[in-house]
Amino acid sequence: MLTALWPQRWSRQQCSNATLVSAVVLTLLALALLGQLLSFLPEPIGSNAQAFAGGARTTLCLTLVSGSLGLALGTGAALARTARWAGVRWVAGGYIWIIRGTPLLVQILFVYFALPVLVPGLNLPDFAAAVLALGLNVGAYNAEAIRAGLLAVARGQTEAARALGLSRWHVFLDVVFPQAFRISLPPLVNNFVALLKDSSLAYAIGVVELTNVGNRIQSATFQPIATLSTVAVTYLLLTTLVTQISDSVEYRFDVEGRNP
Repeated sequence: MLTALWPQRWSRQQCSNATLVSAVVLTLLALALLGQLLSFLPEPIGSNAQAFAGGARTTLCLTLVSGSLGLALGTGAALARTARWAGVRWVAGGYIWIIRGTPLLVQILFVYFALPVLVPGLNLPDFAAAVLALGLNVGAYNAEAIRAGLLAVARGQTEAARALGLSRWHVFLDVVFPQAFRISLPPLVNNFVALLKDSSLAYAIGVVELTNVGNRIQSATFQPIATLSTVAVTYLLLTTLVTQISDSVEYRFDVEGRNP
């Protein structure tokens, strides 16, 4: 973990900021230099280095966009699940039940092929369809993580804040949500890392991401070991860098409660 590299005299905020900046810079460098580094490898990797690099960039972009959508959907669904109106709770519960109970691949295929039939004229490009399906999927899991965090905040704190004269909105923003976010952060991070790997299923609708690139090259060259090993190592590199970014956020909020 990059946070262990900084001087001990640094504050938690300084270590977190340095880790975040370093991880982002390393990620950008990795994406920029990946094609050049892979070009030094023997065939069939060297001649297809830029294709692998492009697939890695598409994978990361797909993850970031769908992850942002999933966080917004998850937050809304979690709030709906804890709402006072039964109808709102039923709608949010139905969304979570359907998404968590069906395979992600089926959801991607449904959004790309079936949704235009249900909504005439809604012909989404392959990338947009993948973003929507992945966002809906991770949003359902994020909703349960955020709801668990909301329910973990002691009711007495809410009642005390209300007794001090704070409005319901300020109680939520200033008392409940900061604590719920800290509790929910580890599972949210886990969902995001899992999303990066799950984005490989977007190959089923033609998105030219990392897995699709690897599959095309190994089909053309009949060298699955070298090709798929390169795909696996690239995924490992991306997940490692993304984990460092998420670890810096966890460290900033002192999720483990160490508070050195």
